[in-house]
Amino acid sequence: MSGLRSVAALFVLFVLVSSVSALGAMASAVESEAVSAVEGAEEAVAEAFGAVVEAERAGGNVSELLDRLDFAAAYLATAKMCLRTGEFDGAVGNASLCMGALEGLVDDAAALRANAVTASSARFGMAIGGSVVGVVAVVCGSVVGWRWFKQRHYARALAMKPEVADE
Repeated sequence: MSGLRSVAALFVLFVLVSSVSALGAMASAVESEAVSAVEGAEEAVAEAFGAVVEAERAGGNVSELLDRLDFAAAYLATAKMCLRTGEFDGAVGNASLCMGALEGLVDDAAALRANAVTASSARFGMAIGGSVVGVVAVVCGSVVGWRWFKQRHYARALAMKPEVADE
């Protein structure tokens, strides 16, 4: 009976060690999944931020995009906090909410940038055209004014009656 107790104790000890190592492996897998989800969300936020900066540099109104980016950054911050405290399910959930908030943001920023570049090109063309028209108007006005002044001066000079001075 003593041998049977030893075998039973060894079996129980084996089951406990196996379950602890299995739980450790499962916890490690959940943790690595959470870390990869948070890292993916960080990369997505960085990419979206770069796209928004480019759209803003082009002259686009990025206020709506910044609001969406702000929501995504708040979810990312919560996911990082959950990851630090060991709440891996919360980290994965908040990382997926972050990714959802960023969905389509890069495409919207690219479209906004393209529209801003087109509008900027149109404004530049109008400025150049207006400048050319202004220069032509000033030159033509100057020539017409000079000719008018010249004719007026000659007419006044011919209308004068010079007197001969007696010496």
